[in-house]
Amino acid sequence: MKFFMILFLLGIPTVAPVMYSLKYFYTSSSGIPNFPEFVVVVLVNEVQIIHYDSNTKRAVPKQEWMNKITEDDPRFWEEETNMLNSNELTSKVNIAIVKQRFKRTEGPHIVQRMSGCEWDDKTYKINGFEQYGYDGEDFLVLNMTTETWIAPRQEAVITTNNLNNNKAQLAYFKFYYTKECTDWLKKFLYYGKCLPACSPDLPSVSLLQKTPSSPLTCHATGFYPDRAQMFWKKDEEELHEDVVRGEILPNHDGSFQMSVDLGVSWLRDDWNRYSCVFQLAGVQEDVITPLDKRVILTNWRRRGASMTVRDIHLHFSYFFPTFIKKH
Repeated sequence: MKFFMILFLLGIPTVAPVMYSLKYFYTSSSGIPNFPEFVVVVLVNEVQIIHYDSNTKRAVPKQEWMNKITEDDPRFWEEETNMLNSNELTSKVNIAIVKQRFKRTEGPHIVQRMSGCEWDDKTYKINGFEQYGYDGEDFLVLNMTTETWIAPRQEAVITTNNLNNNKAQLAYFKFYYTKECTDWLKKFLYYGKCLPACSPDLPSVSLLQKTPSSPLTCHATGFYPDRAQMFWKKDEEELHEDVVRGEILPNHDGSFQMSVDLGVSWLRDDWNRYSCVFQLAGVQEDVITPLDKRVILTNWRRRGASMTVRDIHLHFSYFFPTFIKKH
């Protein structure tokens, strides 16, 4: 399994609980020109809130609302910077040790660390995680249930033996990831108004088609959280053949977007028998968009009512994404 691979899971029940997360990503590198040797990114619900690197040596906010935290804790940014300064020094020792374990002292190398916690405000379930990777593969994983370190690679066995003998550190990890980490997560959620909301947000859904022979796209944007699925159905039967689901992608405001394509081979009979279905974790009712030729946005014509300003922006961002991104 590749380290930190993101899996987009389909088939999630609509009543699934919503988990909130606080994640720290540490990247230590050596031998990579024009790239900081140490970078830290902190995310809440997949929204970046803090950045630090070895060039600036300062922890800085990545969201305007993060400045509010100093109203209650005036020394927050100073203490955060001091902590990450210390982590930077430790990272240099760690990457040197790992390179020796693998007997690879030359060339570029990267050590990654991911730590944090997830919290469900309805069931109060808490998950903590701490793991390391080296050059893109798992190296160390902390099992929070058994309170033991696991070595996915033979080169990590010596390290796990040393860490598992440090009972005081293991006890601290358990306390931190089940109590202190979630306390910080709740604080960040409060300042960020739950990024963007404590309750799920439903999307706006549009039907798009580039040409009469192109697949018909059902596009949903602005939803939150990112545990969702979309599919096409005919009457009450879900379609699988000639259907392509896109990945869930982030928007700049912390919400998400996704799409699902329907091949034109299906569009030979009554279009009113088709509909696009969007399902969001934590929401009981589906968002159903009937297939109506009058509301399809195309790049050769627009049937029915004239376009709104929002329609025009969506139209051009779909057909000319590179232009919109650059301009």
